[in-house]
Amino acid sequence: MKFVDEALISVKAGDGGRGCVAFLREKYRPHGGPSGGDGGAGGDVVFRADPGLTTLLDFRFQRHLEAGRGEHGRGKEQTGAAGAARVVRVPIGTRITDVESGALVADLARAGAEVVVARGGWGGRGNARFATSTNQAPRRVEPGLPGEARQLRLELRLLADVGLVGYPNAGKSTLIAAVSAARPRIADYPFTTLVPNLGVARVDDDAIVIADIPGLIAGAHRGLGLGMRFLRHVSRTAVLVHLVDLANAADPLAAYDAVNHELAAFDTALAAKPQIVVGTKLDVTEAYERFEAARAAFAARGVELFGISAVSGAGVSALLARIAAAVRSTRAARAAGGDSADDETLAGSSGAADEDGTVADGAPGPHA
Repeated sequence: MKFVDEALISVKAGDGGRGCVAFLREKYRPHGGPSGGDGGAGGDVVFRADPGLTTLLDFRFQRHLEAGRGEHGRGKEQTGAAGAARVVRVPIGTRITDVESGALVADLARAGAEVVVARGGWGGRGNARFATSTNQAPRRVEPGLPGEARQLRLELRLLADVGLVGYPNAGKSTLIAAVSAARPRIADYPFTTLVPNLGVARVDDDAIVIADIPGLIAGAHRGLGLGMRFLRHVSRTAVLVHLVDLANAADPLAAYDAVNHELAAFDTALAAKPQIVVGTKLDVTEAYERFEAARAAFAARGVELFGISAVSGAGVSALLARIAAAVRSTRAARAAGGDSADDETLAGSSGAADEDGTVADGAPGPHA
């Protein structure tokens, strides 16, 4: 399935039905009277987070969504039926923004969370509503009000505990394949990863969701490479694991600084997230020989450098334990502070189910 994480759509709620002009003469109403009913209300457009979806691909082919209009009123004071609501399923982690104002409409970060993005119009009143002692045969009615219409931008942000960042070919995909059941594409050339991947690592009784995004390069914030486009997918994570290739990087510290510069250029809050820095590919002789010097250089900056080989498994267990401790600490802080799965407000969302969604290992872009 193609991974799509952005879409631009238009939505239109249902118009209200028109009120009815009618008169009725019955056995016990010899002079009769007005009997026009009200129009029905238009249907709302509702977005609902569905854990069964993993991409916004459907909206590439269906860009206009419309709810049902209300029926017109009828005689005998019959109110028209309300229009059917249009319930639109989106992946968990979808942010909905109004195109015209730029305002955040909702951030659907929990399974079952939903929001009304366009409200249906009220139905118009029939002539029976306008009868008075001085106007016993009114012919006045109201038209139904139009439903709301707006353009929306949908942006998918994956829900994960840990985000892997680093230069292309730093070993991110190899690491996620080593610690989870995910099977991303792995090769010895840059930009092997073209879309984000999620995997679930089991540490004791904890399930830790890890996001692997395409690698960053210097100048990514100016549109170079692929990674900057996908950085939104690690914006919700608790911890960043910053991988540095010790086998090929001439200056590991410079590579570390370059990636952090790109993170800050994208979002200062993302650059401020806790980082675990990892030197990779220690199974390669050159990397093994450079590790001690690199660790000393990072230590001079006050940064602890872990060394691993995802191929041989050396150091991976210790790294996972460190990651699990950091994730538990962040979860505890969020629980104590009453925070949601994301630091941002779930604007406009109503109703939230389980915070724990399903993650399909190896699928490009499923959500926690």
